[in-house]
Amino acid sequence: MADSIEIDFLPVGEGEHSGDAIAIRWRENDQYKILIYDGGTKAYGPALVEHVKTHFNSHYIDYVVNSHPDNDHAGGLHYVLENLSVGQLWMHRPWAYSSEIRHYFHDGRITDVSLEARLQQKMSAAYALEQAALKREIPIFEPFAGANIGIFTVLSPTRDRYVHELVPQFEKAPELKVEESALASVFDAVKGALGYIADRWDIEYLPDTVSTSAENESSAILFTTVGKGGYLLTGDAGIKSLRASADYASSIGLNLSQCVTFVQIPHHGGRHNVSSETLNMIVGEPSPQAPGEPTRTAFVSTAAKAPRHPKRAVTNAFVRRGFKVGQTKGQAICHFTPGAPARPGWGPISYVPFYEEVEE
Repeated sequence: MADSIEIDFLPVGEGEHSGDAIAIRWRENDQYKILIYDGGTKAYGPALVEHVKTHFNSHYIDYVVNSHPDNDHAGGLHYVLENLSVGQLWMHRPWAYSSEIRHYFHDGRITDVSLEARLQQKMSAAYALEQAALKREIPIFEPFAGANIGIFTVLSPTRDRYVHELVPQFEKAPELKVEESALASVFDAVKGALGYIADRWDIEYLPDTVSTSAENESSAILFTTVGKGGYLLTGDAGIKSLRASADYASSIGLNLSQCVTFVQIPHHGGRHNVSSETLNMIVGEPSPQAPGEPTRTAFVSTAAKAPRHPKRAVTNAFVRRGFKVGQTKGQAICHFTPGAPARPGWGPISYVPFYEEVEE
């Protein structure tokens, strides 16, 4: 069992574009273990490696985890594998399931080989990561529900859901996904122009009518306990995977809503990944009135100049549930338990307030 843990959220992102890079160290049986959960963009790799060398005083990473294949999560990990020693790489390899999923596609010209090549090309950062690991003979494992990565347990996705529900959607309609993405950008701009509306502590409007991409839903969701704390990493997961995590946790005797004391707010605090009912399942229900000093912590990765992330409605939802919310916004932030090594030069962070107005 670990007796201390440090979780560092690093400031990924150029301009308005965010990414995720999380460096974790814990002490277990008088030895330190290090896990990297996502590495941000390709350009962020050197900063991540330097952070590990400087603050963890190590050139060895026990576990590297790529939550899902998007470039803002997988890109920087290639540099990690090239410049540090790595014990294990945990990542999904969707191209390995071409023969199992080809029948989902109506185009009779698709073959196992051509589908595999298309998936490798579409998720080039993740494929490059796999190739770098194979070149360096780093063992590769897939993070399916039930797997143990050091002290962490994978809660989602299951192999069956990943292969037969999520992966087929990665490539089913790429043209439609581009159109949806462009439309979403226009819609966000319009919403930004509309301004803000009043919010109240006793009213929360986060309906279940939101959705995110299959790639985001494929995020490997991890959980561990250290002392009396429960730590939940969510990647870019949406409501379906967050609920699946709560259900799987329940099947192994864990009630996430009662034991999570630290949580990663998914997908940079975007509105398409959480709902009130889903949050109730993973972190508990809102307090009827504003409590005293919050006892739990939520971190969110957002670029310094990201204009609409994190969403105020989302951070307010976590504040209602007894969390103090920290955001990167161009700086590294660290959550740690008593017994973790001192960090000279690091000071307290400012937490996000409860906003009286939220995005319309």
